[in-house]
Amino acid sequence: MKGFKNIKIYVEGKGIVVTSLAVDNGKIVNIGDDLEVEEYCPSIEGYLVVPGFIDQHIHGANGADAMDGDIKKVNQLAVAVAQEGTTSFLPTTMTQSPENIIKALTAINEYMHSNPSTGAKVLGVHLEGPYISTDFIGAQPLEYVQKPTVESFKRYQEASGDNIRIVSLAPEVEGSDELIKYLVDNNILVSIGHTSAKYNDVEKAVLGGARNVTHTYNAQKPLHHREIGTVGSALLIDDLNCELICDTIHVSVPAIRLVIKSKPADKVTLITDSLEAKYLPDGNYELGGQAVVVINGEARLHNGTLAGSVLRMNVAVKNVHQLAGIELTKVLDMASINPAKNIGVDKERGSIKVGKYADFVVLDENFDVVMTISEGRVIYQR
Repeated sequence: MKGFKNIKIYVEGKGIVVTSLAVDNGKIVNIGDDLEVEEYCPSIEGYLVVPGFIDQHIHGANGADAMDGDIKKVNQLAVAVAQEGTTSFLPTTMTQSPENIIKALTAINEYMHSNPSTGAKVLGVHLEGPYISTDFIGAQPLEYVQKPTVESFKRYQEASGDNIRIVSLAPEVEGSDELIKYLVDNNILVSIGHTSAKYNDVEKAVLGGARNVTHTYNAQKPLHHREIGTVGSALLIDDLNCELICDTIHVSVPAIRLVIKSKPADKVTLITDSLEAKYLPDGNYELGGQAVVVINGEARLHNGTLAGSVLRMNVAVKNVHQLAGIELTKVLDMASINPAKNIGVDKERGSIKVGKYADFVVLDENFDVVMTISEGRVIYQR
């Protein structure tokens, strides 16, 4: 059996402890002292084994975009994100023509059914748009915004092979009530995003089953003391999980701390929202067909609008721990068990526990990734 021997491991229910761990057939079979295993990492001084990161909102990396509609590009993305400790993820589409969205969803579905042997595991799709507000369009193309309908969503879900796990939408837009009900009835996570929703709109959506907020603070109605808007509602309503892009560009350090202070411990999830420029030099790129310029690590449309990020998950963890001063295990949860709970895979992923998939990240003292392991397979080694 493969495993780790006498190394610091973040074990569910125990915290960070020095122990050993055994893996068989892709799952954790034993955790305890001095197990006889073939070691993944023989040189362990200063290393920490933590649960594999789950990125529920990511558009692209290393020249690949989820909207490319190409099975090879999906694999390129899966291989790239392994470098940052991501063991599973949701390729995220965006507002585009129905034809382009269907093409992207079809490619992701085909990739999932191809039983790939490399890269992080695709758990499904995050459909960001096209059911959004034209008032908070962000980096989404205005001409392709669509009215929410159950019929149009069914076409997208069919193309995805029933693999859409999250839908980001604006709950105040006409037609959203019916779509929210359909999504909740079919166990699909409703995320409030790209929206001018006021408190009453958000409260209604939550009563209807919405449970997530797309990249909190960004592309949504801000907090005001006479109308707390989408942001204030996200902070106030405990049932809502808040996504955060912790690159200190999209969200300042005090704003990160405010969300974490306001929310229950399991209701904050780190995301990258990254685009194809991640792992590549500054320059000209695309996001869902739109021209993007990356300068000094900031990705923007030509009108100056922030357009995704080049953030890596291990850097997000480092930022929240070191800059925002949040306890390490709590931050690690935001990148692993919290998104696992959010998308309903926490019984099999998201923490290190006997019986769960062997999804691990080995980090050094600088939060750099030494090794990434998905279902017992080494998918990245520096």
